[in-house]
Amino acid sequence: MKSCNQLLTNVGSATNSFLEEISSLVRMGSETCGEFFEQIAAGRSPIAFRDLFYQTNRVGAGSIPLVTLVSLFIGLTMALLTGYQLRIFGLVALVPAVVSVSFIREMGPLFTGIILASRIGAAYTAELGAMTASEEVDAIEGMGIGALRYLVLPRFLAILALTPSLSIIATLSAIIGGAIISKLLLGLSYAFFYDQVMTNLFLKDVVSGVIKSFLFGGIIGWLACYKGLAVRGGAVGVGQATTASVVLSITSVIACDTACNVVMVIFFP
Repeated sequence: MKSCNQLLTNVGSATNSFLEEISSLVRMGSETCGEFFEQIAAGRSPIAFRDLFYQTNRVGAGSIPLVTLVSLFIGLTMALLTGYQLRIFGLVALVPAVVSVSFIREMGPLFTGIILASRIGAAYTAELGAMTASEEVDAIEGMGIGALRYLVLPRFLAILALTPSLSIIATLSAIIGGAIISKLLLGLSYAFFYDQVMTNLFLKDVVSGVIKSFLFGGIIGWLACYKGLAVRGGAVGVGQATTASVVLSITSVIACDTACNVVMVIFFP
């Protein structure tokens, strides 16, 4: 009986903490939108475009080398392993379709999300966490500047807008890698590879990948900023928040990806 009561207590505590986190996320979104529209109503610019351009350059151009390199190697490996397995059944010609469709619908957005959660999400949380711990956020609020609009919005919009572009770059890199390995080791010409890619890709595959990318970018940006502004406990708290941000962002991205796949399979087979 005692162990059962302890289990129920733990479950209740976890549920309560989860609901508090969700309510805090929603409240942060509501307050950010409120500050945004207040600036518009007052006839002022709702966002510092210099900060927005800085963040977009950081998220986009700064992430291209890593996203390209990782996707290229994954495309090479996937084409190689898939090709040698399909060669047993005389179906090596399916390699272009497997690589292209899997990356445009699934692996391109997913790997891009994981990379951004590890690289950009961690940076967002660490920066905002350090500002929160040193009371810089309170100082910004004290000067009459909306901290959420000033600190969160440029970061959120940057990662939201750039994630689909990076996902497309990741997909193209993987396809190029698959084409190279197919030419060198599987005997498939570049022309045949390209023809098979264009034949087997459909509009719903592209739309699915783009929608996922927007969702992943929004999830990563929002969770990273929230964790940064919720830091407590100085330097130790910043480290804990950064770790929690990366873990939570990657987990949420994978969960969102699973939900999107279920919807796509059921409603758009």
